[in-house]
Amino acid sequence: MSVPTETVTLPVEGMTCAACQATVQRALSTQPGVTKAAVNLMMNEATVHFDPAATSPGQLVAAINDIGYVSRLPLAADATSSADDQREQQQRREYETLRAKSLVSLAIGAVAMMASMPLMGGRSPHAEHAGDPLLRWVMTAVDPPARAALPWLYALAPQVLTYALLAATILVMTWAGRHFYTRAWSGLTHGTADMSTLIAVGTGAAFLYSLAATLTPQWFVTDGARPDVYYEAVIIIIALVLLGNAMEARAKTQTTRALRQLAKLQASSARVRRDGQELDIPIAEVRAGDIVLVRPGERFPVDGEITSGSGAVDESMLTGESMPVEKAVGDRVIGATVNKTAALEVRATAIGTTSVLARIVTLMKEAQGSQAPIQRLADRISAVFVPVVILIAIATFAAWMVLPETPSFASAITAAVSVLIIACPCAMGLAVPTAVLVASGRGAAAGILIKGGEPLERLAAVDTVVFDKTGTLTEGTPHVADMLIAPGHQRQTVLRVAAALESHSEHPLAKAVVAAAGPLAEPQPAVDNVIALPGKGVFGIVDGTHVIAGTEALLRASGVDVTPLESRAREWAAEANTVIFVAMAGQAVAAFAIADTVRPNARAVVAALRGHGLRTVMLTGDRRATAEAVAKHAGVNEVIAEVLPDGKVAAIKALQAAGQVVAMVGDGLNDAPALAQADIGMAMASGTDIASEAASVTLMRSDLASVTEAIVLARKTMRTMKQNLFWAFVYNVIGIPVAAGVLYPVFGILLSPILASAAMAFSSVSVVSNSLRLRAVKLS
Repeated sequence: MSVPTETVTLPVEGMTCAACQATVQRALSTQPGVTKAAVNLMMNEATVHFDPAATSPGQLVAAINDIGYVSRLPLAADATSSADDQREQQQRREYETLRAKSLVSLAIGAVAMMASMPLMGGRSPHAEHAGDPLLRWVMTAVDPPARAALPWLYALAPQVLTYALLAATILVMTWAGRHFYTRAWSGLTHGTADMSTLIAVGTGAAFLYSLAATLTPQWFVTDGARPDVYYEAVIIIIALVLLGNAMEARAKTQTTRALRQLAKLQASSARVRRDGQELDIPIAEVRAGDIVLVRPGERFPVDGEITSGSGAVDESMLTGESMPVEKAVGDRVIGATVNKTAALEVRATAIGTTSVLARIVTLMKEAQGSQAPIQRLADRISAVFVPVVILIAIATFAAWMVLPETPSFASAITAAVSVLIIACPCAMGLAVPTAVLVASGRGAAAGILIKGGEPLERLAAVDTVVFDKTGTLTEGTPHVADMLIAPGHQRQTVLRVAAALESHSEHPLAKAVVAAAGPLAEPQPAVDNVIALPGKGVFGIVDGTHVIAGTEALLRASGVDVTPLESRAREWAAEANTVIFVAMAGQAVAAFAIADTVRPNARAVVAALRGHGLRTVMLTGDRRATAEAVAKHAGVNEVIAEVLPDGKVAAIKALQAAGQVVAMVGDGLNDAPALAQADIGMAMASGTDIASEAASVTLMRSDLASVTEAIVLARKTMRTMKQNLFWAFVYNVIGIPVAAGVLYPVFGILLSPILASAAMAFSSVSVVSNSLRLRAVKLS
């Protein structure tokens, strides 16, 4: 018996890296009654599935707050406050708080640096920090003018300066940096560690050493010189880390901008006609079937069907296509698209979460919250990163206490703190999700919806693109171009019977026959015992006569001789027409030439794909002569023809067995099995079918160029992911040894914790900034 579950999405403030994300997820997953918890670092939220009998949203919020992060119950969304508005307010609030704390801390840090200069001036030339590039610059470039400008500062007793610095440090640690220490303590009690642990341990060690040197200086006197204190370093480390976090928060709001802009397109109200009156009502009160009035220049508030009027509609928000689309009575319109030219009346068919816009937003959120396989390596490293860094810091401290001829506690603590501070798990945690998030937004702006990080990564690896014919390489609007009626049969009778039978099929070719019959199909005869064979045709009894409409192979398999029609059928096929045969009472009575124009840019798109090193194949159930004629027009040089839906799956499997990574491009309906079998299924959407279950990528524009653009986007995103991971790994591999003092024996360089914190902040910000470049990437 399954347990009924509820789902809640909670905001989470304070996450900066994959370790933070894992800590929150672990805390939620271990709560009683929680069946699944997914934490989204980039969206700053956690989605939890839970048994309401065992826990509640309030208890889940408490669990997050208990480990040092900040969460609250989501407000009930209304017409003026949506979940996206709340998320944006949360992100803005977090950014403004971090910015304020970092700027105030930097100001205090600047004063602290100035106040510490007289103390630095008292150090001997052989002081432990003589190898610190920052200290050398301060003492040579800043100290002389400061000494001249502020003689009174240098006249103060060292104890006065030291205690002033102590007070300033306590203020910054307990106000601006308080969350580092509360999270570190909470993590310790829960057996977890993240970036806050490194910052807390590093600055805490420096502070405790400085405090001991302040209160009991006699314990640390070396060669008669007073001991070093690192109060200014603690303040500036906290300030720089906060500044880096603020910049990350700002960058994260930029990466989610495409999603927020899309969500804001939803109208808050609609003008409807009810009981002969026009009423302006909140969008939440609109019901399916309502007649909605839309003036020129207004956005359609709902998905619907035009019942009165005609005009141009701007669908660029949906497809990326700038040219307006002409619409008339009976045509469908999508909510959030813009009515350009004339007043229209629309019958509402989809509102709220069932609308196309809502489904696109949901699809993007799922994509941005998903994980690419390449991220797993970073996550595995992040899981052990903090404990390993702490061990390295301990080993560094021990080495500095043992290896030098004259061991120095000050040098040992400096190197150990620098190791803790310079290590940056944030960069590794942000390397992949930022790229996925920006790429999904960039794709949506171009009418390309990619369902997450894993499909994005697979798409980048594609080396073979397989196209369906009808509706993909061709326009998808087949029509009867010619017909041949066998001697002894009347055209009107044949058309009427054929249209009656084909009206029971959803295939585009069947609809072309029905359209060709037009008024001749009326009155429609009785049709019984209809059997549709996918990829072959339709059987049925029409007015008591057994009728078959379908392929030549189907008629021959049914014992029908098509020889009288075969010669003309071959000619049609050679001209890229699809041929449908009709038999009545076991005799071939007609053949229809169905023309479907090859898309104008098909040849250019196929050439572009080959230019990117991709193999192109056309896969169709049509007869070979027709398929080869279409392929020649489109520039495709490999054709697999005369295959049924299961044969298409087998063809995809054969390509995969040969080592190919296959993308299948189809309409998402008739090609669903092949789309599902391919490594990447790409569905050419109609504008309403935006989330085909079989497809990993949905192309909102009815434009083959989107295929090339999607692959280019995926490849550039993958390149960005690798650049980010390379930088994150190399930064840590180089930075940690340098901070430990590996350059000191040869070059006399020992990084100060201040420089280490600046490098750490730069590392994570550079990764996010590199991902943001994808917003402007050219896809064509």
